[in-house]
Amino acid sequence: MIPDYWPRAKADLARRDKVLRKLIRKFPDADLKTRGDAFQTLCRSIVGQQISVKAAQSIWGRFAEAAGSVEPAGVAAMPVEVLRGCGFSGQKALYVKDLATHFHTGAVKPRRWARMADEAIIVDLVRVKGIGRWTAEMFLIFHLMRPDVLPVDNLGGRRAMEREYNDGEPLTKAEMREL
Repeated sequence: MIPDYWPRAKADLARRDKVLRKLIRKFPDADLKTRGDAFQTLCRSIVGQQISVKAAQSIWGRFAEAAGSVEPAGVAAMPVEVLRGCGFSGQKALYVKDLATHFHTGAVKPRRWARMADEAIIVDLVRVKGIGRWTAEMFLIFHLMRPDVLPVDNLGGRRAMEREYNDGEPLTKAEMREL
């Protein structure tokens, strides 16, 4: 689902910023969309950390099949050995189980997020092992569809800003925020 603000945001950004105008015209069908529920989105984020998209998809497929239903209670109860058999590293298996436990016990309460500020959600999520600030910021953008998030620690985003705004020269986090 595309957020209500998306068409106007694209138009406003294209009007105000020549670099974004060029990119929006070049990629007119690029839309912000969400998929899946919060738990599965965060599980996928953990699965995909520091591996290729293809490897992550393969592991996710085996994991979903082993779980039957990727729900917090069932994942929390899965033995680490089963997760390892799906292709998880030992660390990622523990991270996914910790995430599942946080959801299952109510330590993480997704229903509250609609009423919470971005920074409060980030604090809520980074308490889960395997979720850092970058993952939480990506979640804010791509799952919660929050419009004013700038993940300055995102290497791809930084490189793109350097290329498009600064002739490929490095930018500081403060300069990225200013742009």
